[in-house]
Amino acid sequence: MEYHILAINPGSTSTKIAVYVDKEEKFAVNIDHPAEELDVFEGINEQFPFRKETILNALKERDYDVSQLSAVVGRGGQLPPVKAGGYLVNQAMKRRIIEGPIVSHASNLGALLADAIAAPLGIPAYIYDAVSADELKPVARVIGIPEIKRQSFCHVLNSKAMCRKAAEAVGKRYEDMNYIVAHLGGGISVSAHEKGEIVDVITDDGGPFSPERSGSIPLIYIVDMCYSGLYNKREILKKLRGMGGMKALLGTPDCREIEKMIADGDEKAKLVYEAQAYQIAKGIGELAPTFENGLDGIILTGGIAYSKMLTGIIKKRVEFMAPVLIMPGENELESLAWGALRILKGEEKAHTYREPRKPRIKY
Repeated sequence: MEYHILAINPGSTSTKIAVYVDKEEKFAVNIDHPAEELDVFEGINEQFPFRKETILNALKERDYDVSQLSAVVGRGGQLPPVKAGGYLVNQAMKRRIIEGPIVSHASNLGALLADAIAAPLGIPAYIYDAVSADELKPVARVIGIPEIKRQSFCHVLNSKAMCRKAAEAVGKRYEDMNYIVAHLGGGISVSAHEKGEIVDVITDDGGPFSPERSGSIPLIYIVDMCYSGLYNKREILKKLRGMGGMKALLGTPDCREIEKMIADGDEKAKLVYEAQAYQIAKGIGELAPTFENGLDGIILTGGIAYSKMLTGIIKKRVEFMAPVLIMPGENELESLAWGALRILKGEEKAHTYREPRKPRIKY
């Protein structure tokens, strides 16, 4: 029996889809969303009908009959902490994504889009290796505000996939290796992978600024802005996500445009670009002490890892710690489809999402 699987990966500036027949890619489509297309939506959830329509149109343009599908799998979003691996999309998951509380992120749409396409066909919808898959060590959870619990948020799917590829290239298993992975995309996260688990992370709002996000900022500055009377909550959040980083500093999140500005002699663009690379290198260095038994490699991945200029600056600053592997682009659609395939074949069992239990109040 052949399994047809539609994989959906909603990102901050694109929606990527692919149809796989078992492990073979039938076709893939990268649907770009220019800023002017998405800026009209107040929030991520409001983008759902638009993104669903673009997916269905892309399938029609390729004359693909969706009735052939065995399952649809979407990128997992920023749910409360979940296990790594696959989850069946259910009402509890959809309710949490739609009603919150949940961090606003394009990946949250993965479950909703997968379910919307799968449900009329009577087939399962899954998410796989969600952004919020949490394997942190207890020591990595402790922070200085007791009312807040530190959780793991990073580009889990692509980071784990690149680690598996890197380990296989040297004839070893992901579960036997130690890597630091910097995922360089619209948002940037850095993760520490120890023996097959992500044991510590720098989230996309807790480290380097990125093409569209502000990254870590001294908290007193943010508190002052929040109480200045000049901004509402939505405006502050936009400055942190969507209208921050390179977009705010240089007017564009596109590294290709920025590198052209640098080539044309723009000194500000050169400084800002180098600062982004410098902060990424600092993030990698911050996670180095995570490993007591040595580091096997540093992986630079994601869309902007295609930039030889950016990765060259980072490599020069961090290669003294471990070999630097530049693995540009994403393996996320393949990872989603192969994860769903393992579930369909019975090689893995999908988890069931349940709302976290509320702590009992003691009187």
